[in-house]
Amino acid sequence: MPDGTLSPSPHIAPTYGRAPLAFERGEGCWLYTAEGEGYLDFASGIAVNALGHAHPVLVEALRDQAGKLWHTSNLYEIPHQRELAEKLVAHSFADLVFFCNSGAEALEGCFKAARRYHHVHGNPQKYRIICASNSFHGRTLATIAAANNPKHLDGFGPAVDGFDHVAFNNLNETRAAITEETAAILVEPIQGEGGINPADLDYLRALRLVCDEFGLLLIYDEVQCGMGRTGRLFAHEWADGEADPDLIAVAKGIGGGFPLGCFMGTGAAMEGISAGTHGTTYGGNPLASRVGCAVVDLLLEPGFLDGVYARSMRLWDGLGGVVAAHPSVYELHRGAGLMQGLKVAEPHAAGDLVARLRDDHRLLTVPAGQNVIRILPPLVVSDAEIDQALAAFSDVAAAVSA
Repeated sequence: MPDGTLSPSPHIAPTYGRAPLAFERGEGCWLYTAEGEGYLDFASGIAVNALGHAHPVLVEALRDQAGKLWHTSNLYEIPHQRELAEKLVAHSFADLVFFCNSGAEALEGCFKAARRYHHVHGNPQKYRIICASNSFHGRTLATIAAANNPKHLDGFGPAVDGFDHVAFNNLNETRAAITEETAAILVEPIQGEGGINPADLDYLRALRLVCDEFGLLLIYDEVQCGMGRTGRLFAHEWADGEADPDLIAVAKGIGGGFPLGCFMGTGAAMEGISAGTHGTTYGGNPLASRVGCAVVDLLLEPGFLDGVYARSMRLWDGLGGVVAAHPSVYELHRGAGLMQGLKVAEPHAAGDLVARLRDDHRLLTVPAGQNVIRILPPLVVSDAEIDQALAAFSDVAAAVSA
């Protein structure tokens, strides 16, 4: 049995099945226990620690700002918030940014912006949002209704109204679901929790055309796949400007581990977001904004995103070899950039393999839907660390099939 510090706390709500493991510090792609045992982190706090642990630039930014000013509220100008918004707008489709604290908050903001857009244009009946099956958008009442996962909806009463559901990557179903009440279409360019399912770029391009045809807003949830994870600042950019959204939800990697999120949109899409229509107490405070500026500056350094893509191809090719060598354990691999997944073949279970990787090889990964092992290393991962992880995937497969 683990000692008391590693057993479940009787004072913390039991919403997570936590591993009996705690970490004292981190450095780069590694986490260390109090006993000095190192674990290679290919989970990144579920795609949050984009620049690894204790990145010196982020540490310095946090320390410097912490000694000056943490919070003032959005009743006053916040210089670093303004700076961060300017950086994001300069490197995206967007004109306006609203800062918040998490991905679920960012999605809620997108929902409100979409509804208000049609309201101010004289179409208040347009409030419904078409969503894709197998999605995940957060844990609020509205975001679980958008995702429509029965497990997440169970016990919370009637689902929030206003969301219709179609198959992911299916344009025909999407078009057929449009009614006079439809306000927007929502999709993850790469589904994360649902099992690392990338949308076809042609599907995203077609959604853009459909939204233009019917006067709808296109919303992307890039909470997990954004902020450099695919080798572009945002995953939809691989469509080369032909699938830009009207609104986008961003979080996780933008704070590098510090709670920060935002939703962004074109000036037209954000037309309904005016004084009094939305708000936040903590969002974009001086501390969060200072860290966010440091993260974005590092992501936009010349060559950084090209390096992410190059390393992602090393991982991709390596996982292909692992699947070919162990077809009875791994059915296939899929994903994009440094957001990849191994689909585990039955009767094996992804959760069991994640535990073996952690306990036997000190490699941290995350299970996802569809019996998939989610692989989300920090964007600063080295070739040697990728090779070490690939060896662990092979060794675990050999062990369970022996």
